[in-house]
Amino acid sequence: MTHVAEIVTFTLANGTTPEDFVKLSQASESFVRSAPGFTHRQLSQGEDGRWTDYVIWKDMKAAQDAAAQFPQQDFAPALIAAIQPDSIQMRHEHVLWNMTA
Repeated sequence: MTHVAEIVTFTLANGTTPEDFVKLSQASESFVRSAPGFTHRQLSQGEDGRWTDYVIWKDMKAAQDAAAQFPQQDFAPALIAAIQPDSIQMRHEHVLWNMTA
């Protein structure tokens, strides 16, 4: 069984600053950290303005369970409203190799 990467790319809604979005994302930390199978998460912004939320899960079931529960959390409406709806692309990929420092 391999780990699964959940990769979500998007742009922010008009009027949402990067600083605001990071704070909104940090509000989800307790939920993500306590979700069964959570391993690692990072959030980045490219020079083109697109963002990537990259989460590593123990397996596909853990990733899918968390994705299903995410919208029902208290922090979710504000976080979702901060994202341009038609810009969201989400996919799950099997991690085949990992390298750390």
